[in-house]
Amino acid sequence: MIFKTESTEIQSYLEDSSAIYDGYAAGVYFPENENDLVEITKNCVNRAKSREKVRITLSGNGTGTTGGRIPYGDYVIATDKLNKIISIEKHPDGSGSARVQTGVLLYDFQAEVERQGMIYTPDPTERYCFIGGTIANNSSGARTFKYGATRPYVLQLKCVLPTGELLTIERGKVFSDERGVMSFETDNGRQIVCQVPHYEMPKTTKHVAGYFVEKRTDLIDLIIGSEGTLGIIVEAQLKLLPKPDNLFSGLIYFDSDQHLLGFVGQVVEESRKIDGEKKVDARAVEYFDRNALNFLRKKYPQIPEKAEGAVFFEQETNSSNENSLLENWFSLMQIHEAMIDESWIAMSPDEQQKIRDFRHALPVLVNEWYAKYRQRKISTDMAVPYANFSKLMNAYKTGCENQGFDYILFGHIGDAHLHLNILPKNQEEALKAKELYKTLIKLTLELKGTISAEHGVGKLKSEFLVDMYGEEGIKEMVALKKAFDPYLIMNIGNLIPERFYSLG
Repeated sequence: MIFKTESTEIQSYLEDSSAIYDGYAAGVYFPENENDLVEITKNCVNRAKSREKVRITLSGNGTGTTGGRIPYGDYVIATDKLNKIISIEKHPDGSGSARVQTGVLLYDFQAEVERQGMIYTPDPTERYCFIGGTIANNSSGARTFKYGATRPYVLQLKCVLPTGELLTIERGKVFSDERGVMSFETDNGRQIVCQVPHYEMPKTTKHVAGYFVEKRTDLIDLIIGSEGTLGIIVEAQLKLLPKPDNLFSGLIYFDSDQHLLGFVGQVVEESRKIDGEKKVDARAVEYFDRNALNFLRKKYPQIPEKAEGAVFFEQETNSSNENSLLENWFSLMQIHEAMIDESWIAMSPDEQQKIRDFRHALPVLVNEWYAKYRQRKISTDMAVPYANFSKLMNAYKTGCENQGFDYILFGHIGDAHLHLNILPKNQEEALKAKELYKTLIKLTLELKGTISAEHGVGKLKSEFLVDMYGEEGIKEMVALKKAFDPYLIMNIGNLIPERFYSLG
């Protein structure tokens, strides 16, 4: 096990992609196996038992945007060296499973899985994140429209609890009862009894704010999305799907929002259809508004000037249905008056990669803009039920335009989840933008939505979680955390505002 204290060696572990720069720690641990993790946590617990305040902050690869790995004292545990793909197994039906350690890069894992003819479907835009981080955050991305987020693809977890105990969790083995009470044993034989919170989850297709609950909550689902507050993920068994035979994708331009939204609405309706044959079955449906296209035009001058917006989609195919699906997509484009001649359909892997590069270029350009103007990112991550989506989208646009803000709007329109990036030109505008953000959070909650659909809560959004679930809901989260972390040493400040730990 390695322990570093030199500021030049640990500075990068005191930051993430949230633009928070005031983190500090006494040192960073680099465990090389689960025994190292057990030793670190037990030592910290022993100090906590002596009434010494001790904090542990978990560190993935620093790609988070909500300050989750920013430490405020004591120690960081970096999982970089727990980076082995232990096994990948392919089943006769083409599906499979894999065992990986927490520090495996998602990019490396997906590449190896695809090389063996399968796919691991979770696909956050930032693919240079650690697997453990994607599980702790229940990460999602464009393909979530078809396949869902990370949660259903996690079959088993091995964790080190904040007490230093090991816990191996298999999906489908431990559930809460009708009162929401859950009882289980650690691998060390200690009995843990906890109460699942009673708050109601939003009925959105994407949601990563707070502890997951349902009528019979599976223990593994409490760990997934808990942002490292309940334990350290050491190893995971993951579900793999057969790789599609083929794929085509498109970047479709529209000269009016009305036509674009009509197109998206019909694509969503067809793709979500349960009964009957689907005319189209998108695995991704993404949006770019006019401002986003103008931003991208610096790098892609071929974007048509008349375009008011664009939709990116992906469609899986096989040899028997490719032609009919392609015809159906073109039919929808014609019905909704897309700018077909200027649009871009990619049939080959090389062309598809170029479209994906186009899609991924926007967040990079936006981050470069923020760095250039030294402004902290003001970006929404809310989602609402699809029936309420147009109200939130209109509020994004009118709110910015009434204030005279520069902004771009893009993202996962198929899941009623867009990212509004406000681009303040000075500090005065930045302060006004933050007030607008709070107004939009309030509207989102009125529309029965979530404060975070994909990026998580971390430290930046914890007070908004209070708005979402109320103080009683947060107190229930505290009680649940104490069942796993009785001395309150792990990832303090993430999800739960720190002030709630002293409210009893």
